[in-house]
Amino acid sequence: MLLLVIVVIWASAVGSVSVPFSESAKIVFSKLPFVDTEKLLEGISRPHQTIIWDVRLPRVLLAGMVGGGLAAAGVVMQALFRNPLADPQVLGISSGAAFGAAIAMACGITFSFMGISSIWMFAFGGAILTMLLVFRVARVATSHSVTGILLAGIACSSMLTAAITLLMMWNRQKLEQIYLWMLGSFSSATWIKVGFMAIVLAGALLSFSILGRDLDLLSFGDQEAQSMGVSVKRTRTLSVLATSLLVAAAVSVSGIIGFVSLIIPHIMRLLAGPKNRRLLPLAFFGGAIFMILCDLISRTAVPPTEIAVGAITQVTGAPFFLYLLWKERRKGEQQ
Repeated sequence: MLLLVIVVIWASAVGSVSVPFSESAKIVFSKLPFVDTEKLLEGISRPHQTIIWDVRLPRVLLAGMVGGGLAAAGVVMQALFRNPLADPQVLGISSGAAFGAAIAMACGITFSFMGISSIWMFAFGGAILTMLLVFRVARVATSHSVTGILLAGIACSSMLTAAITLLMMWNRQKLEQIYLWMLGSFSSATWIKVGFMAIVLAGALLSFSILGRDLDLLSFGDQEAQSMGVSVKRTRTLSVLATSLLVAAAVSVSGIIGFVSLIIPHIMRLLAGPKNRRLLPLAFFGGAIFMILCDLISRTAVPPTEIAVGAITQVTGAPFFLYLLWKERRKGEQQ
């Protein structure tokens, strides 16, 4: 937690206009209750205050919440499937959000309501509709089993990816805009998005913490967990629902960002063990720090241009994913 606070202050200070770390810390803490704001900000120029508070801090906080939320969602999915390679993006939510955003861009729907852009609205709406579709298909086909939800998610994701490709081909002038959104970025971060993400994240993390014991017991198998008083169907349904809402919110504000929900839970599991009540908060903090650092690289590595943060996470995550596959194969051969 202390490391996360330091990273937030440092990332807010670094950029095209450098701000001293001490000034960045004073600006960040100046909004806390019971703090003498005028005395704390004495001697700090107004431009520096504007840069930190209105431009960089919302972006840094949004990156941290998205990274932490995706990492926590990864922990839950891996616990449900009892597989370290499970990823919440297989639910199809990311593709739904991308499809919604692609429709808004391709059709030229550009409006804003209370600081909320049309692309953000369409992305979140597409993610929620996809979640409902996946649950409906899974219910009709397999009575809400986890395998049924997984297969429905993969099928819907493939269908929506094909639809996005068609939209991009039919609207070639919007191709670059849609593609860049799908790679992920926090350049459009605002305090409204930070507040929205904070509400969804708080609800999802609360649900995960309540279900932490049941998720631990599920690791022994469905029958064993049920014999110890766990409602397996209820736990899985609530976990997938909370995960879906969290991923929908994250993707709608940032675009598709891969591998965070895969590599961070695995790293934290190596450090802290498999117990979910301990693993969830550690994965959240680890994911937040990782995403803030990736976003920092994306906006400072090649100034004045910006690299898509999704590309940074994929470059980092792809080799680690291959390592996990190799490790699982070795483990299977030894057994």
